[in-house]
Amino acid sequence: MSMNTVGRPTRPEGAAGPAGFASLTGGRGLLQDEPLIFELGGWDKTGVDLPEPEADASDLAGLVREDLPLPGLSEPEAVRHYVRLSQKNHAIDLALYPLGSCTMKHNPRLNEKAARLAGFADLHPLQPASTIQGALALMDRLAHWLKTLTGMPAVALSPKAGAHGELCGLLCIKAAHEAAGQGHRRKVLVPTSAHGTNPATAAFVGYAVTEIAQTDDGRVDLADLEAKLGPDVAAIMVTNPNTCGLFERDVLEIARLTHAAGAYFYCDGANFNAIVGRVRPGDLGVDAMHINLHKTFSTPHGGGGPGAGPVVLSEALAPFAPAPWVLSAADGFQLLEEPTGDAAQAFGRLCAFHGQMGMFVRAYAYMLSHGSDGLRQVAEDAVLNANYVKARLSDVMSPAFPDGPCMHEALFDDAWLEGTGVTTLDVAKAMIDEGFHPMTMYFPLVVHGAMLIEPTETESKAELDRFCETLRALAAAARQGQAERFKGAPFLAPLRRLDETLAARRPKLAWRPEPATVAPAPSAAE
Repeated sequence: MSMNTVGRPTRPEGAAGPAGFASLTGGRGLLQDEPLIFELGGWDKTGVDLPEPEADASDLAGLVREDLPLPGLSEPEAVRHYVRLSQKNHAIDLALYPLGSCTMKHNPRLNEKAARLAGFADLHPLQPASTIQGALALMDRLAHWLKTLTGMPAVALSPKAGAHGELCGLLCIKAAHEAAGQGHRRKVLVPTSAHGTNPATAAFVGYAVTEIAQTDDGRVDLADLEAKLGPDVAAIMVTNPNTCGLFERDVLEIARLTHAAGAYFYCDGANFNAIVGRVRPGDLGVDAMHINLHKTFSTPHGGGGPGAGPVVLSEALAPFAPAPWVLSAADGFQLLEEPTGDAAQAFGRLCAFHGQMGMFVRAYAYMLSHGSDGLRQVAEDAVLNANYVKARLSDVMSPAFPDGPCMHEALFDDAWLEGTGVTTLDVAKAMIDEGFHPMTMYFPLVVHGAMLIEPTETESKAELDRFCETLRALAAAARQGQAERFKGAPFLAPLRRLDETLAARRPKLAWRPEPATVAPAPSAAE
């Protein structure tokens, strides 16, 4: 028990309180119970006074909204509602966010400040190029450093996320094959450990997808790859470092075999955070690779956006990059938006405008604040942290690939839970009670009961120790037969364990008021 200067306890004796204890209001300590905003009332009032319109709406031809179905909350009510909701969600500002394959790193506030500068935040995509020279100059410098870091001669900035970048890269590959009279190449090879978007994107473009086997140590099976390469293969899609948290040590041979078969090498760059400043994908024979700016070069991640997924391209694919292109001319920067001149072979456009300007600013600010040595240290520290987690937990959990170091994430299977009655999902739910967001579960699919942990480079040793001690304690509890502790978890979250299958199959996407109950009319006897 820790004490303050006047002798009062500063921490409760038990996180859960006395047995059977529950508050009368549904709140937990300082956390308020909060209903949906539609359930707060206020339907007969408004939090804002607006003057009556001076003109009628007779010229709107029946398009007038008669009733806006929103509660009329005052400013304090609205602010408190959203603050209370924010306290119910985990965030990188609260604790380690160990989701593997997602790179949930701290986002420097300097980047946010830069992105909110009026000269960037107030831009409109339809402004004349003469009025946005600073923004175009930033895009040009960002493109320069992306090409420098990857060793690639061209980059398309407009893709807005990783999967969007995959689409861009495969469309460039498709256009290049068709221009060379190789349009019959309709197959894409994808390893079993690939991100799920890889085969999905290939199928979306119209390719047939063939799976490549994995070796026992978690890498691409070269023999299987060579057997499946042929005149009908358009490309291979490989994640490197891969989703098992391992570097593809045969990547040069993968590139050689792919090119010898007349196909292109697409690299999923989602894990570039592990090698930035250390390895240039262009030197490995990569033809196209998307870069998640919102992972490698910071930015808020998840929740549906915002994101950016620029695609770097080899010399063979560069002519097919989508519009727009930023060009430097004698009278300033211009946007080439039509398939003319150098862009005559561009496959088209991916989005209406130029990409995610806010993400460009954040990524460029991140690059400038770190410098070349800092970016190199990002990769080194990310790999160091992941290997530290692996070393701290390997004696109580079971590494999926125990031999040798991992890269940026440590992957465990569920062999250590055998005989305990506890599953990977149960461990994840118990972690919520301990104040941690769970790691990525059951992915990659090639590992049974997978638990994929990516601490990133932004976590200190003290925070990593706190996380590892928590998992070590949970492992001990599981082995001691405390299965109920796991099966009932989470006990301390705002909501208990949900029926996730039902929620996925029958989601409630809209709020409906409960039907009013009408008391039955009294009978004659009453």
